[in-house]
Amino acid sequence: MQGKKLFLDKEVVRLRLSERVPRHNLYRRLAELVEWSFLYDATRDLYSHTGQPSLDPVVFFKLVLVGRLENLVSDRRLVEHCALRLDILLFLGYEVDEELPWHSTVSRTRQLFPASVFERLFDHVFAQCVARGLVAGDTQAVDSAPVKANASLDSLCEKQAAARTAPAHHLRREAARQAKRRSEPGPLGAQHEKARLLSNKTHYSPTDPDARISIKPGKARALNYLCSLAVDTARGVISHVQADYADSRDSLHLPRLLTGLQRRLRANELRLRDLLADAGYANGANYALLEAQQVTA
Repeated sequence: MQGKKLFLDKEVVRLRLSERVPRHNLYRRLAELVEWSFLYDATRDLYSHTGQPSLDPVVFFKLVLVGRLENLVSDRRLVEHCALRLDILLFLGYEVDEELPWHSTVSRTRQLFPASVFERLFDHVFAQCVARGLVAGDTQAVDSAPVKANASLDSLCEKQAAARTAPAHHLRREAARQAKRRSEPGPLGAQHEKARLLSNKTHYSPTDPDARISIKPGKARALNYLCSLAVDTARGVISHVQADYADSRDSLHLPRLLTGLQRRLRANELRLRDLLADAGYANGANYALLEAQQVTA
């Protein structure tokens, strides 16, 4: 006989999240293995001793982590997504019938915490990985990748031209050349608004002034950041991460990356011996820096 599922939308009287989420679930494992309570001390000085209770800082950082793992950049979508997932509700410490924080509360809390709090959380989790034997420390692999900024090329505005100090006859000659170029028809479609030349020297994004126009082979031009990562080769644990301007070379950022990486390794009594990187990081100054620190590249 053909079956037909009926849905009554009845009120659930008894539901325990811990019984519905498997023990091997990623978020349940994160809740059990990562120690989060230190965040209360790390953020206590950022709050007043009076007023309404804030969003729990542990809940906030867990929401940030969920957003990264689920690839959600919108706080509104993040909250909606969490409300639909039993495993994430258990991870956050919320019941099924309990309202999650407003997305605007998450956004305001993100503005409250300085970068040092996020870095302290990273250091704390890295130390837990070291304690579990997941990090060897001696060999690190370094690479970079563009990370799309939360801004569009359509939002770009032209920078104000700097005052010119050249001789008057040079300025007149340049003005005539610019006027002639504007009057020429040029290639087909050259006068279209979206065909204008965009560069970091002439345009900026008021939405995200630190974002830079960049392009990678096979990728479209976009506003990006340059994300540099160091990974411990033993078990693939990320040992350092930093964001830089996307219109700069990898080699320029290696000294700062190496400083942060060495600080974190030494704090955990680990020594860096070998650094693996592609040719983009190679220059004479970087080789000299690595040699001075007795690191093989």
